[in-house]
Amino acid sequence: MGSKGSKTKGAAADRRAKIEELRRAEKARERRYRIITITSVTVIVAGLAVGGYFLVDASDKKEKKEAKVTSSVVKTGEFKGMKTWKNLGRTHVQGTVKYAMSPPVGGNHNQVWQNCNGDVYTKPLTKENAVHSLEHGAVWVTYTDKASKEDVAALSARVKKTPYSLMSPYQEQDAPIVLNAWGNQLDVQKADDPRVADFFKKFVQGKQTPEPGAYCTNGKTS
Repeated sequence: MGSKGSKTKGAAADRRAKIEELRRAEKARERRYRIITITSVTVIVAGLAVGGYFLVDASDKKEKKEAKVTSSVVKTGEFKGMKTWKNLGRTHVQGTVKYAMSPPVGGNHNQVWQNCNGDVYTKPLTKENAVHSLEHGAVWVTYTDKASKEDVAALSARVKKTPYSLMSPYQEQDAPIVLNAWGNQLDVQKADDPRVADFFKKFVQGKQTPEPGAYCTNGKTS
C-alpha cells in the first residue's frame, strides 16, 4: 500500500514537473514570438520611414527639376542668354494678372488681343492684351527710355513691315530693348544686334505659337 502510494505521488510529481516544463517552454515561445514580432514591426517601420524619405526626396527632386524646366535659360548658339518658360497658362480672365516675368511672355490673359499687324505704339500697352497677341504668334518689341532714338526708329521700321509683330515702350524691364514671343524672351542692348533678325525669323508665327494663324487685327487698338 505504501509502495503504491509512493508511486502515485511520484507520477503526480512527474506530471506537475512536465506541466511546469511545458508552461516554461510555452512562456519561452511567447517571449521569442514577442521579440520576433517587435523586431519585424521595427524593421517594417524603419523600412517605411526610409522608403518614405526616398519617395519624398524623389518627389522634391522632381519638383525642383520641373521648376527648373519651367524657367530655363538657353546658353548656346545665336540666342545666347535667351530665357524660356514652359507650361504657361492660357485662360481668358478679367482684370490684372500677376506675371512671373517682365515683360510677360505668356500666362492667363485678357480675351481681347492687342492689334499686332506691324503695329507700333508710343504708349505702354495693357499687359494682358499684349500677352494674347503673343499667343497668336506675334513678336512684341519693348523698350525703355534708355534705348537710343536711332534704335527705336530702326526697330519701329522692322515692326511696321512685319505682320504678327508689335512694339511699345515698357519701363519695367532691365535691358533697354527686349524681344518677346510666347514663352521666350531676349534682352538686347542695340537694334543692330544680329540676334534681333534671328529672333524675328524664328518666332514670328513660329513653332512656339499656341494659336497659329489666329488674328492679329480686329483687336485692341490702343
